[in-house]
Parts: sequence; C-alpha cells; structure tokens
Amino acid sequence: MIDFSKIPSPCYVLEDSLLRKNLELMQYVQQQADIEIICALKGFSMYSTFPLVKQYLAGSTASSLHEARLGFEEMGSKAHVYSPAYLESEFDELMSYSSNITFNSLKQLEKFGATARANGISCGVRINPQYSEVETDMYNPCIAGSRLGMTRDALGQRLPEGVEGLHSHTLCENDSFTLERTLNAIEERFGDLLPQVKWLNLGGGHLMTKEGYNIEHLIGLLRNLKKRYPNLAIIMEPGSAVGWKTGYLTSTVLDIVDAQGIDVAILDMSFAAHLPDTLEMPYKPKILGAYHEPVEGKPTYRFGGMTCLAGDFYGDYSFDKPLQIGDSIVFDDMIHYTMVKTTTFNGVGLPSIGIWRENETFELIKSFGYESFKDRL
Repeated sequence: MIDFSKIPSPCYVLEDSLLRKNLELMQYVQQQADIEIICALKGFSMYSTFPLVKQYLAGSTASSLHEARLGFEEMGSKAHVYSPAYLESEFDELMSYSSNITFNSLKQLEKFGATARANGISCGVRINPQYSEVETDMYNPCIAGSRLGMTRDALGQRLPEGVEGLHSHTLCENDSFTLERTLNAIEERFGDLLPQVKWLNLGGGHLMTKEGYNIEHLIGLLRNLKKRYPNLAIIMEPGSAVGWKTGYLTSTVLDIVDAQGIDVAILDMSFAAHLPDTLEMPYKPKILGAYHEPVEGKPTYRFGGMTCLAGDFYGDYSFDKPLQIGDSIVFDDMIHYTMVKTTTFNGVGLPSIGIWRENETFELIKSFGYESFKDRL
C-alpha cells in the first residue's frame, strides 16, 4: 500500500506493479489473438516507464513529430504515425522516426506518399466507417462534418497505388462488443478493400484493462477477423488501457471557505490546468476515502482549484469526518490523459511526477518550476 505521506503535493504517482499488470494482460491478448498492440502516446507518454512498456508492447503510435521522436528515442522503435495533416517542413524528420504513416485524405497521400514509400515507410489511409457509439461529440470522429478519415464514397474500387493499410479509430473507452459492431460497419462499407491491404489498424479506445472487459470475446473477434482476411496484420493502439487504474494525483487542502452555504475545499492543484478531462468529458473523478456522491448528514465538500477560472472546481463529495486545512486529497486513476494535457494557466505550477516502485519505495521522477511556465510563452 502506498504511503502518501512520503509523496510531495501535488504529484502524479504511478504504481509500476499496476502498470505491469495491465501490460501482462495486453501481452496475453497479443499472443492469443496473434495481433500487435502498440502504446498510443497521446494518452500515455510517461516515458520514464517505457523500459517496462517495451518489454510487453510492440511499440508506439504517434500523432505528431514530437510524439514520434519521443517514441523513437525513449522506446527505441519507430512509430506508427497518424495526423489529420502533415507539415512539409517537418516531414523529412518525421519519416526518420516512422515505420508506418497513415494519411487522412487522398490529397495528403498524393503530396507525401511517394516520398514516404521511397524511404521504406508503409503507407495507409484513415477510413471513417460512419459508425461510432461514443456519446460525447467532442470525442466522436464519426459525427457529421468530422475531418477525421475518409468515408467510403471518397475511395474507388481500387485503393491508390502504394497504399498498404487502412486505419479506423472510432472508439473511446469502449468494450469488445462495441468493437464487434464497429467491425461489422467496417466490413459492410470497406470489406471489398480489405483484401487489397497488408494491415488494418483498429485505433484506440479499447479499454481491455477495465474490470469486467470480456477479454476472451475480444480474442475471438480478432481471431475470426484474421480468418476472414488472412492477408491482414491487425494492429491496436490503446492509450487509456495502458495507464488505466495505475496511479493517482495527490493534493492538499489549502483553505476551506463557505461559498453561499456550500463548503469548498481549495486545493494546491487545478482541475482546468491539471485534470482538464474532468471538465471536457466531463466525468467525476474518484477520491480515495471519500463517498463519490453526497451523503446526507455527512461532511460534504466541493473541491476548487488554484486558478481564477470560475469553473475550476468539481464536486460534491462526502467524508466520514470534517476536512482540515493540510489534509491530503488523493484522486484515483489519474495517469492516462492527464500529464499529456496539463497546462500552466495562471502560472500555476505543474504537479510533480513520481513512481511507487514494487519494492515499496517512492521515486521522484520530475518536478517543475518557473521555467516550465516561462518556456511555454
């Protein structure tokens, strides 16, 4: 069990034993389904863990030059890359870090495809199967007007010369049954093109490390897909699933104020700057030792961040006893899609980053100061 008294505040803390557990499960899926799982850096880029990650996963997937370089330098392998558009000024360097590049449109393919192929890169195109069960429009790539991927009418009966793969990403923290329905939509619209390519990238959003996910159903789906299309190498690139339930964000109560009848505990962190998904998704994070919903008769608090943004708060939570200034508040499941999205809005300091090792010791990986704020401006 973590001794949070040994950890600074605020701090993102990963438990490497929990990360290893996730990676072992994903390795099992790879082996049983004969597929390739790579780590989506947009969701999990904690490169201090890459020596462990690369023992289990086949590599990384990147959405930019910087992510591709990070994967190449810190994981030691070339990345699968997708971006809605590529910068001409960056493309030569990007190729040096890439094994596969997916293009979002035929125009992008025409502009960069020949150069990529000449450099030994396997080229693909992103497809839009016009089917997604993601309910939040901000995370749904299949809504009307989506710029992500090509619908079937944009492609002819034969794929352009040199296209070796198709890439579809329409899931967000979904299960294998959602994937099954999504595969039906892909085959319905693009099934005639699948025999023409060497690989199919099913993107991310496969939350296979979540409790209750039907792993054997997933493996069966993938095995049957490979039976139908023996020419295909199947790739999956989850991000959330890698860091799912592997760590925390520690924080400390700085003040408690009566806000027109509501007790607000102000913390030494920010929801807007350090946990933006709680406001964007939105979702209510769990707090260790707290009741997730208010309980009548128990001390109940709303939590506020350090910035001057009026909406920088989240709540409400109940506790068995009243909070005091200086109390530790620990948010659960704070490793995926957190560090990759932090900002220094208002000049607030970024949380430190650390690892609780399997030998029950804490290792501080990184802390941040004034230069982290100044260097962004």
